[in-house]
Amino acid sequence: MTDLATSTTLDVPSLDVAAVRADFPILARQVHGRPLVYLDNAATSQTPRQVIEVFDDYYGRYNANIHRGLHTLADEATAAFEGTRETVRAFLNAAESREIIFTRGTTEAINLVAGAWGRANLTPGDEVLVSLLEHHSNIVPWQLLASELGIVIKVIPVDERGVLDLDAYRALFTARTRLVAVNHVSNAFGTVNPVGEMAAIAHAEGALILVDGAQATPHQKVDVRDIDADFYAFSGHKVYGPTGAGVLYGKAELLEAMPPWQGGGEMIKSVSFETPTTFAAIPHKFEAGTPAIAEVIALGAALKWVDALGLEAIGAWEQRLLAHATARVSRIDGLRILGTAPGKAGVLSFVVDGAHSQDIGLLIDQLGVAIRTGHHCAQPLLTHFGVDATCRASFAAYNTLEEVDVFAEALERVIGMVR
Repeated sequence: MTDLATSTTLDVPSLDVAAVRADFPILARQVHGRPLVYLDNAATSQTPRQVIEVFDDYYGRYNANIHRGLHTLADEATAAFEGTRETVRAFLNAAESREIIFTRGTTEAINLVAGAWGRANLTPGDEVLVSLLEHHSNIVPWQLLASELGIVIKVIPVDERGVLDLDAYRALFTARTRLVAVNHVSNAFGTVNPVGEMAAIAHAEGALILVDGAQATPHQKVDVRDIDADFYAFSGHKVYGPTGAGVLYGKAELLEAMPPWQGGGEMIKSVSFETPTTFAAIPHKFEAGTPAIAEVIALGAALKWVDALGLEAIGAWEQRLLAHATARVSRIDGLRILGTAPGKAGVLSFVVDGAHSQDIGLLIDQLGVAIRTGHHCAQPLLTHFGVDATCRASFAAYNTLEEVDVFAEALERVIGMVR
């Protein structure tokens, strides 16, 4: 087996994978008596100890509600929480920290845009463009809004590689197109979409763009101002952080004009039975109630951990893993890779003739290898390619080339069992 975990070429940033792995306690465990090989990172990445330790520190030292308290613990919790807002601003290169809204994840962030911006700005016959590559979380909110408001959803097609057809994209625009909602990176195929170019086209047509960045932020540097995204969303648990914490970035002028999405504490300026309730300034207008305080603070720790490694180094290493995995599994008779876009992210989605994806997933787990099987919340895309499920291996900074070899050998063994 090949063990090149720390070797690099002159044009690839160095990543000390052994040191990276030491930060992840879970990677030391065994599954069914075998060392864990975790290749389900597009669903949820594992969490380094620097993030795990945040929870002990918060609950053991300064657990308190934020923003309105006058005591020391509340001040410390507020400072840590708002410090993460500035960390996220820098991570995305947003202009101001007030453009950063904390949510439970990408799904809630997209629903916030649909519920607040969509209901306030869309009327019957208005159009929202989504791509065939979308996760259900960037399809269903617009379908719900369509059933409520009578808007029209139009779908951007893909070619046989899983690449968006930009000519068809341009042709979909009409005078009624109001929003483009598209992912930055496909969770099912790994396709990296040209969201900057797509934003420029949308803006020239008088439309806004929302970018689902859940699969981009763990793998590449994101600059929302360079993209010129109107909205950008991502989830903490995809980028080495905790579940329950996510982000919506929005341009300040858009957020200021949007009505609140939820009502309650923190999002108000004043409440009265005699006069209309008035609302807090952004971002707090969209953060009703007690947030996931520890999770948000832990998200900040995760982003700092990623920044310390360097996204360029992470992305380059994942490309080596993907290339090695692609070469290995391509030798397996009857295996077909879905999603062959040039420059794709570290996602390997495939089907095997004569073998059901679920059977492969269950059996390969018995050999200590964790992959994802199913439709990956991208049913329209898989249906378009004539399948109802795939196997998906997805890579992260802590995976090794040796693990890829273990995965490939386990896959060959399992396929031999189920055919």
